[in-house]
Amino acid sequence: MEDPFLNYFALGLLFFVVIVLVYGMIAIHDIPAKIAHARHHPHADAIHAAGWISLFLLHVLWPFLWIWAMMYKPDRGWGFAHQPGEPASPKEAVAELEELRRRIAEVEAKLEIGDRAAQLSKGGRRVAVESPGSSGSAAEVSAPATEGADAKGRGARR
Repeated sequence: MEDPFLNYFALGLLFFVVIVLVYGMIAIHDIPAKIAHARHHPHADAIHAAGWISLFLLHVLWPFLWIWAMMYKPDRGWGFAHQPGEPASPKEAVAELEELRRRIAEVEAKLEIGDRAAQLSKGGRRVAVESPGSSGSAAEVSAPATEGADAKGRGARR
């Protein structure tokens, strides 16, 4: 009743099944790494290493590695699309920064003229001030009332 052929066939089939299962597990563990390499993921090596760690942890990390590999796309990065109003390139960002610096300098220059006019007008006289952006027109700044007149007015009311 002992047939040596069937015993060897069963043993060969057992080895074949074990080898296919081991190869299948190794092939499955490498799917996130292949996805990451195909998408030019910046962390492709880390995903591959974590896949080997997941293999020894019975693929506990594998779903998270799949998600991590799928998150990155070469055309849009991590999924954050370009927002309208934001510069699309570093050159545009530098140009926008320079434009903002120029506008701030203009505002500061206008504020300095306003401050000088206020300082000059404290003596009770009118001063003509020309703004840098105007075409030759002068703005008249009136002086506030002097302290002595204000004190006399309050004293008379009491």
